[in-house]
Amino acid sequence: MSKPVELIQPDRGQAAIDIHLVNKDGFADWAKKLTAGQRAALEAQKFDGSGYQVGIVPDGEAWFAVGGVANPAELSSWCMAKLAETLPAGTYRRVEGDPGPALFGWQTAQYRFTRYREEKDAPGPRVLLTRDPKAIDPVIAEAAAAAKVMDLVNTPAEDMGPAALEAEAEALAKSHRAQLSVTKGETLEREYPMVHAVGRAASREHAPRLIHLTWGDEKHPVLAIVGKGVCFDSGGLDVKPASGMLLMKKDMGGAAHALALAGLVMGAGLKVRLHLLVPAVENAIAGNSFRPGDVLRSRKGLSVEIGNTDAEGRLILGDALARASEENPDLVIDFATLTGAARVALGPDLPALMARRDDTAQALLDAGKAHDDECWRLPLPESYREWLKSDIADMGNAPSNGFAGASVAGLFLDRFVGEAKDGTPIDWAHFDTFAWRPAAKPGRPKGGAALGLRAAWHMLQARFG
Repeated sequence: MSKPVELIQPDRGQAAIDIHLVNKDGFADWAKKLTAGQRAALEAQKFDGSGYQVGIVPDGEAWFAVGGVANPAELSSWCMAKLAETLPAGTYRRVEGDPGPALFGWQTAQYRFTRYREEKDAPGPRVLLTRDPKAIDPVIAEAAAAAKVMDLVNTPAEDMGPAALEAEAEALAKSHRAQLSVTKGETLEREYPMVHAVGRAASREHAPRLIHLTWGDEKHPVLAIVGKGVCFDSGGLDVKPASGMLLMKKDMGGAAHALALAGLVMGAGLKVRLHLLVPAVENAIAGNSFRPGDVLRSRKGLSVEIGNTDAEGRLILGDALARASEENPDLVIDFATLTGAARVALGPDLPALMARRDDTAQALLDAGKAHDDECWRLPLPESYREWLKSDIADMGNAPSNGFAGASVAGLFLDRFVGEAKDGTPIDWAHFDTFAWRPAAKPGRPKGGAALGLRAAWHMLQARFG
C-alpha cells in the first residue's frame, strides 16, 4: 500500500477530479442533470447505479467519476473502495458530501503485498480529499494497523517465525518508548511450560518465546492484549494433511492483531497501563515433540492432558492469559486463529466473540457493527465444561465428541483467566478470528485480513479514551 498519509489529504480547494455517488433507485433522476452524450457514455459502460459500479463521464476536455453505492446518505467503509481500486492515479473529491467512513476502505483498497515481487505496472496513488481534517490521522492509523495485520499474516513462516514476531514487537516498543522483555530457553520452560512444550521441536532459528511489552502509566487501568503466535502449525504428531497445512502461515494471525491493536493504543495515548503478551512458537515435528497422552504443566499450576497436539494454540494462550491475569487487569482481550469450528459456524468473515460479561460483549458487538467489522457472539456454556475433564489431569485440551468446538476452546481458555484482587472474575473477551480472506471484495484484498481489530479498537477508545 502507498504510504497512508499519501492517500488521504485535507481538502483545501486544490484541483481534484469529482466523484459523484448514486444508487440504483436515484440514478435516473440524477442522470437527468447530464447531457445526452454523458448519459450515452454511462449507458455504454452499463452503469445503472448498482453497488460497486464505477463509471467515467466525459466533461468537455476533462472527466468525472461516478460510483454506485447502496445509500449515498449512509456511507460504509467499503462503498468507495472499488473506485480506489479502479480509477487512475490522481486526486479525487466527493462532490455531494464528505467521504466519512469511506476514507478507511479507500486506503485498504490500495493495499499491495510486495515483499516478494515488484509490481512493475502498479498504478500510482489515488488520493481522496476530506473536509474533515480531524478525521485524517485516526483513519490513517486504523488503515495502517489493518495493513500491518495483512503484511504479517501474508508473510510465509520462514520469514515470520517467533524471532520475526519478536523483532516486530521490538520495533513497536522503540516507536512508543515501551519496555520489552522476552523469555526463552530454560526460563521459558520453567515459567511458561506449555509455551515451551508446544514450541520445543522447532529449529533453533524458530525457538519458542514469550514476548511481553509494557507501556503507560502504572496508575492507569491495566489493559492486557494477548495474541496467539503459532508461526506455523504442522499439527505436531497429530499431523495435519497437506491441504490443512497450506495456510498455516496465518496461524500467527492472533499475534498480528494483538501487535496492531497495541500500536493503536499507544499511538492514541489511551490512558491505560498496557501489557501485550505474545506466546510465539512453531508447532513442529521432531524427536522431542510433545505427544498425545502427555500431561503438561502450566503457569497457572493446572495440569493438562494432551488429547490432540493440533489443539496447541489454546495451550500457549493458557500460559499467556495466566500471566496477564497476574497484573489484576481491568480488561483482557485475546485474539487467536483458534478453531475450525468457528469457521464452520460463522464462515470466514465473522470473528467469533466470547466474553465473560454481557456489557463487554455488547460493547464489542456494537463497535464492530458501527465500523463495518462485525463479530458474532458465541456462548461459554457452563454445562460444556465437563467435556474438558481428564481421568489423570486437571483438564484435557481436546474433547473427543466434536461438539461446540469454538465454545469448548473458549472454556479451556477461561480456566486460565484468573480473578481480580477483589475476588470477582476478570473481565475477558476472546476473538476466534480467521485472519484471512479467501476471496477479494472491494477494499478487502485476498489474503491476510484484520477481522475484529476495528471492533476492539473502537470499543477500547470508548472505554478508555
